[in-house]
Amino acid sequence: MTNTSFRGWLLDLYLNQQDGLTLWFISETDDRRLCFTQAFPVAFYAAGPQEQLRQLWKRLRKEACVTALARQQKQDVFAADPVTVLRIDVDTPAHQAALFRQLEEEFQDLTWYDSDVTISTRYISRYGAFPLALCELEADAQNRIQSISVLNSRWDLMPALPPLRVMELVPDVDPAHGSVRALAMRSDRFSQTLPLTPDGAFLSTLNAALLDYDPDILITDWGDSWLLPFLLKQMEEHQVTLKLNRDDSRPVRWQKEITYFSYGHIIYRPEEAHLFGRCHIDRKSAMMWSDYSLAGTLEMARVTTLPIEKAARVSPGQGISAMQVITALQKDILVPYQKRQVEEFKSGMQLIQSDRGGMIYQPKLGLHSDVAEVDFVSMYPAVIIRGNISPEVPLPDVLTPASEELGVVPLTLKPIYEKRVALKAKTRSYPPDHPMAKMLKARSSALKWLLVVCFGFLGYKNARYGRIEAHEAVTRGGREVLMLAKEVAEEEGFEVLQMYVDALWLKKKGCSKPEHFEEVMHKIVNRTGLAIALDGVFRWVAFLPSKMDARIPIANRYFGVFQSGEIKVRGLEARRRDTPRWIGQVQTEMIARLGQARNRSELPQALNAAFEVYQDALAALKAGRVPLELLVINGKVSYALEAYKSATAAVRAARQLVKAGMQVRPGQRVRFLFMQGEPDVRAWELSGKVDPHSLDLRKYMELLAKAGGSVLLPFGIAPEVLMEWTLKGGIQLPLPVQAFDLAVV
Repeated sequence: MTNTSFRGWLLDLYLNQQDGLTLWFISETDDRRLCFTQAFPVAFYAAGPQEQLRQLWKRLRKEACVTALARQQKQDVFAADPVTVLRIDVDTPAHQAALFRQLEEEFQDLTWYDSDVTISTRYISRYGAFPLALCELEADAQNRIQSISVLNSRWDLMPALPPLRVMELVPDVDPAHGSVRALAMRSDRFSQTLPLTPDGAFLSTLNAALLDYDPDILITDWGDSWLLPFLLKQMEEHQVTLKLNRDDSRPVRWQKEITYFSYGHIIYRPEEAHLFGRCHIDRKSAMMWSDYSLAGTLEMARVTTLPIEKAARVSPGQGISAMQVITALQKDILVPYQKRQVEEFKSGMQLIQSDRGGMIYQPKLGLHSDVAEVDFVSMYPAVIIRGNISPEVPLPDVLTPASEELGVVPLTLKPIYEKRVALKAKTRSYPPDHPMAKMLKARSSALKWLLVVCFGFLGYKNARYGRIEAHEAVTRGGREVLMLAKEVAEEEGFEVLQMYVDALWLKKKGCSKPEHFEEVMHKIVNRTGLAIALDGVFRWVAFLPSKMDARIPIANRYFGVFQSGEIKVRGLEARRRDTPRWIGQVQTEMIARLGQARNRSELPQALNAAFEVYQDALAALKAGRVPLELLVINGKVSYALEAYKSATAAVRAARQLVKAGMQVRPGQRVRFLFMQGEPDVRAWELSGKVDPHSLDLRKYMELLAKAGGSVLLPFGIAPEVLMEWTLKGGIQLPLPVQAFDLAVV
């Protein structure tokens, strides 16, 4: 029987109980979407006492799915010598997963390797294929893949992408706080509104679009929590079938909601709806969508090999973990199922010397003009690569590596770092508002987040390739780099206003243009060996103090305007997720008005314009002209409700939801309004209309005054004075022109 050849892009890959794997491709030569299957036997390993391995061998001889058993010597990344393991070959990944769950219960004292590696990770380590890889394959008459080769790389700077069909399906209101009356359906071919009539006629129209357009990616809002459950219920009630999946043999797969602890925070991930043959992305569940949208999501899937649906929803940490596993498999290193290494014993003095974190140099409070912000390009990943910092290799002498052969972690990071640097350079070749520049920036942002989390994963106790001593070695290297940079800057006559982990703020009389800082940056690169970039030159920047004590500087609390007119804000209310949207907008607009000042002489006029924004906002709030949805606070419940002895506003709102029959999980965000009297909060998701006159205006005035006070403080207006003026009036605010000559340093 003659095989046929095919070229196309890999879109989706998932387990097939009978055949091993199911793969969907987008044809390169025409507009077809084709399905193939592929046999994919897998292996995993067990290590432990010889007698237990013997018992395991006897147990597995009777398993029909086990195709081979063998003793081998393999490398464990945390062991100096090779480990004796029992290799267990299984006919399909589905059988392997089921068998491992049984064995884990029966042989609890054994150490397992390669036992929970995801199928996409296994596939790239064997064949090199990843989401949206261009592949050439040979298949038989039953579309069973006999051979496959990848024609491009996940590290290509400008890869050839398939003609993806993207369809949006969005309800007209937030289903948690309103009755949905219609769905908006959009693609590059059509835009249509589907009224949700009681007879379910919209289902036929939607299904016709799914059949005719046949989207590769279905993008929704509230798709996991409301839209897909609603559609499935409507299908059942009206006896109508929707072509949600390309694979007709599979129903929608639901992944359970989970709550987990990460980096000091309780994280809640709601239930997820996954499709087969096409990808479903819920923008409200996509963790980093606001940062890098679809272009970044596809880049994340490409380099991490996570399925597109998963790459959209999970944290970058899972992506970097998958990449480290790929590196280990390609180096024939065992992948531990559960890490059992613990931190080495350290004396108190050793802890003081090693566990010091990043370098923070307290800023000089107040308003400063002509300040350059220079950042090391992905400093911690660069330190890891340069110092060859990995759990299985000796630690470096600060920045001098102790081993020439790159370990698992730097070997994983090096291509990400190099690709991000290349993407940033490519971005600069386009105007800032060019569509290609925006796409490249989104892709670069996705890689940035992978590089950011790699450092944290070195110290994460459950990371497969984590080691706290390696984590500490990175911060030590980072501190050394920053101190070297400070020495160079001061040798060149620059004043260092602030240092924060990987950035410096430099000022020197007569230096106000980017070219004035090129020489000192060049010397910093020569001294440190790490790449550095000019983030921009501020027309002016304001460093703010602690809210608790105005004498104490806060390193990451500042705002300013670059010479390009771009505003930069860190640590202010507008950056917080629990700030009402309206208050964040007011604060941002105030800073934007200040940013219109191109020099010191224009600051007084800009300050008056900013204060007018504040006055108008206060008047609108008192007059009830602010929409309620813009005043909602987005709080968070970190623990089970019964664990709280003193209930926060978010907890009080959550208890209202529970009383109304809704569930609230630890880590879940709860939206609410501040109200007069008792109860003093009202959960936003409760049914019924809210009386605007019942709002606690004083509370919102206080929130507004705090946000406005952060902006006006550097210009001589104390937060407590603004608060008193906001709540009581009757005082004259100090807005003298002379304040600027005194304030600008």
